[in-house]
Amino acid sequence: MKHTLSVLVEDESGALSRIAGLFARRGFNIDSLAVGTAEVEGQSRLTMVVEGDDHTLQQMTKQLDKLVNVLQVLDLSKRPAVERELMLLKVSAPPLQRGAILELVQVFRAKVVDVADESLTLEVVGDPGKLVALEKLLAPYGINEIARTGRVALERASGINTELLKSSTSTNRLPT
Repeated sequence: MKHTLSVLVEDESGALSRIAGLFARRGFNIDSLAVGTAEVEGQSRLTMVVEGDDHTLQQMTKQLDKLVNVLQVLDLSKRPAVERELMLLKVSAPPLQRGAILELVQVFRAKVVDVADESLTLEVVGDPGKLVALEKLLAPYGINEIARTGRVALERASGINTELLKSSTSTNRLPT
């Protein structure tokens, strides 16, 4: 199972290196990593996506908590959270196919950020599933380049798990 970890750390030289080294020593791969300044000066928030069972993740969380610069570790996979990624995608778009591509762009609320004679560069923000879906739909047109950020995530202040709401509303619909 993939887990999204939010790690709050003190801004200090080598903090990221120690965290990455901890995962590397234990043979863990970090699927995604995003780092940026946090709400308090002198602190940064790392958002990591890692794969492993609950027991292994519990051990890794304990190891992270022991590191000097780590202030807090949350497994957001078990909590209501907002998760987003950014993808830039350069797709082949000759004039005859451009209209169809632009329709997809609108459906996914993506933005065209560059136009060339034979290609479009798109910016799309959303949950990872949305990005993968758009990528699959654009693949037949020819994807020239892709760049993705790591996942960023915050725990929902409302405490409402929208994923549970999606699944409960889809199963409780009346037949038409």
